[in-house]
Amino acid sequence: MKDKVKIFDTTLRDGEQCPGATMTLDEKIRVARQLAKLNVDVIEAGFPISSDDDFESVKTISGEIQGPEIAGLCRCVEKDINRGWEALKNASNPRLHIFLATSPQHREFKFKKAQNEILKMAVEMTQYAASLCPNIEFSTEDAARTELSYLAEVVEAVIAAGATTVNVPDTVGYAMPWQYGETIAYLFKNVKNINDAVISTHCHNDLGLAVANSLSAVVNGARQVEVAINGLGERAGNCSLEEVVMAIKTRSDVINVETSINTKEIMPASKLIRQITGFAVAPNKAIVGDNAFRHEAGIHQHGMLANRTTYEIMSPDDIGIHPEDLGGGLVLGKHSGHHAFKKRLEELGYELNETEVNRALKQFKDLADKKKKVYDEDIRAIIDEVTNVGAKPTYTIDTLSYTSGNKQTPEATVKLKKGDELLEGKTSTGDGPVDAIFQAMNQITNIECELIDYSIRSVTSGREALGEVTVKVKSKEKIYSGVGASTDVIEASAKAYLNCINRIL
Repeated sequence: MKDKVKIFDTTLRDGEQCPGATMTLDEKIRVARQLAKLNVDVIEAGFPISSDDDFESVKTISGEIQGPEIAGLCRCVEKDINRGWEALKNASNPRLHIFLATSPQHREFKFKKAQNEILKMAVEMTQYAASLCPNIEFSTEDAARTELSYLAEVVEAVIAAGATTVNVPDTVGYAMPWQYGETIAYLFKNVKNINDAVISTHCHNDLGLAVANSLSAVVNGARQVEVAINGLGERAGNCSLEEVVMAIKTRSDVINVETSINTKEIMPASKLIRQITGFAVAPNKAIVGDNAFRHEAGIHQHGMLANRTTYEIMSPDDIGIHPEDLGGGLVLGKHSGHHAFKKRLEELGYELNETEVNRALKQFKDLADKKKKVYDEDIRAIIDEVTNVGAKPTYTIDTLSYTSGNKQTPEATVKLKKGDELLEGKTSTGDGPVDAIFQAMNQITNIECELIDYSIRSVTSGREALGEVTVKVKSKEKIYSGVGASTDVIEASAKAYLNCINRIL
């Protein structure tokens, strides 16, 4: 029987720390539900002491999500641990995750403490946390730059103090795969009580080695890997859930371990994170990139027609990609009814209330009137917009019109509704029709924000393709993202920008 490697997902904690990736409570619950569908072993739901919002997120997820262990991150400080336990105590399987840096850089410059002082803090706070919760994870922050003998001393001491999992992070993405693997092997050789705890990895991707380092650790005895969907996280990100899971599944012949992940939920999870954060993934991103299962070279296409294993080591179906996602497959039509449409949404993994289903069905039929073919990707784009990325729509678009040309100043007129109230329209000029629309919306809502990113992509192919626009704005030092979809990219831009305004409010 193969050993099991636990998958500890930190998308909601370390992933959300990525600039611009802040999520609302509703969004975090949606992500947590998807993580439960993925069957991850642990969900790190947040850092309870960091803010009231984080506390409420951890507390709510602890009460609502069944299946995975729910973890909250805490510094090695009593007030952090108390706050963390208050948020977690109603979880069916809570885990207190405490951390303390051990490297010379952190001891000297951050803490200004000697090795024995750091060790004392680690032991005392582990004992205190264990008095509240039987499931304790201790992280030796910046372990990859810590002296091996001292690292082993700390690991042995915290296990003796009650830690049931010990995480050995490469916090700054500094290690080489062989070096990181040797660190794990050293601990197994030199920590006498190491089999009393699960050894975990948490690797950052600053040198593009997070997955390689994590797998090297697994080969050398680690049995938990800390990951994030799409590799989301601080700086260059975390170890990618989809990459490490599919590497273990595809090459179990040489890695000789397994996970409990339901891999068919990988693509839905990836798309959900893209939608909520507004962060696209590169087309050539491993596993979940748009081109990961597409073949253009003639010799590749010939091989694929003969037998797909000639150029594919995984099946798209393994990660939840439907044939329609790769460019084919007509889905429903303008005469489809409520029940058929709702069933297709369920097949695609969406859980919408009746109001959202009805709004989505109306938009679907409007789109079906404009397009001959409506694909699953079109439906997903509609749902992304209807669910409004977690925001309650204070404003909606009533009408918009614009004029533009190479020898005239772009001008737009916008009318918005606030609830059922039709507001006075505003006309504005701008650098282009999109900018003019944005300026008119600012005048109506009295919201001032700075546009920091604008991207557009074709959801499907052809002249009638649905265009999806993602907008990011900054308001009062916070970054907000919005998504809009339409066969008219100007309208899609207006929807995306108004989505941001609603999120600000």
